[in-house]
Amino acid sequence: MVSNRNELSDLAVFLQIVRSRSFRKAADQLEISVSALSHRMKALEGRLGVRLLNRTSRSVSPTAAGSALAEKVAAGLDLITSGLEELQGRFSGIAGSVRINVLRDAVDLLLTPVLPLFRERYPNIELEIASEDSFVDVTAEGFDAGLRYAGTIPEDMIAVPVTEPLNWVAVASPAYLARSGRPSKPEDLLSHNCIRIRTGRGQIYHWEFERGEDKRQIDVPGALISGSTDVSVSAALSGIGIAYCLEKVAEPHLRTGRLERAVPDWSSLGPPLAFYYSSRRQVPYGLQALIQTIREVQPRHR
Repeated sequence: MVSNRNELSDLAVFLQIVRSRSFRKAADQLEISVSALSHRMKALEGRLGVRLLNRTSRSVSPTAAGSALAEKVAAGLDLITSGLEELQGRFSGIAGSVRINVLRDAVDLLLTPVLPLFRERYPNIELEIASEDSFVDVTAEGFDAGLRYAGTIPEDMIAVPVTEPLNWVAVASPAYLARSGRPSKPEDLLSHNCIRIRTGRGQIYHWEFERGEDKRQIDVPGALISGSTDVSVSAALSGIGIAYCLEKVAEPHLRTGRLERAVPDWSSLGPPLAFYYSSRRQVPYGLQALIQTIREVQPRHR
C-alpha cells in the first residue's frame, strides 16, 4: 500500500524508467545517479514483494506485474497533472504544456486561424505542434493527441471531431483542361493524367465521388504520386494534371481562376478532422482549451 510521499515519488521514478527503457536515460532525465536509481527500484520491489523490472546490461523492461503497475501509475499521474493544470489555468494563468501531432493540411486549415486567439487567451500554455501526414501512434511517441481525419482513427482511441464533414474535389488548371478536355463524369478520369495520392498508411488512394445517391470510386492513372497536398496542388497549378484535394485547400485558387473543378457536378463529402487520444489518458487542460477555441472559430460544428 502507498503509505507516504516517498512511495509516490518512487512510483513516478519507476514510470520514468519504464518509459525510457533505460536506467541511464531515466537517471539523466531525473538528474540523479544510476546507482541511486537502481537502489530506489530495488527498495520499491522489496516493499511491494514483487519484481517490477527485467534488467540486462543494455536495457530494462517491465515484467508483467511492472507493466500493469506502470499503466495504473501513468493514469493516476495524468489525472493529478491534469487537475493541477486546470486549477492553475483557471486561477493563475499557468496551464502547463500540450504536444500534438497534426496532418499538414490541418495546420493551415484549422490551427493557423485559431492560434492568435489561443495565444491571447492562454499565454502560459506551452503548445508544441508536430506536422506530418504519416499515421502516428501518439501514445507511443509521447504526444498528448493527434489530429487526423475521423475515418482513419483506430477504434480504441477517443476521437473528438472539430470540423464539419469536409468536401473533396478534383481540380485542374484552365490550361490543362483546354489541352486535354474536361471530364464529364468520374470514369472519364481514366483517360487523364491524374496526380495520385499515397495515404499516410502507405496505400494509393482511390478517388471518391458522389452526386446525390450515386457514389463512385476510381483508381485513377497518373505518373506522379504524392503524399503531400502542397505538391499535388502545385502540380495542378503548373498544368501537369488533375489533383484531388479538400475543397477548402483549393478554394483560394478556385476564386482567382487559377484552378477549376475538373468534374464540376461531382465531389465527395468525407469525414471531419478530429483530435484523437488514448482512452486511458486524462485529457490535459491545454488540449481541452485548444479544442474549445477551435470549436468557437468553427461555429457550425456541434
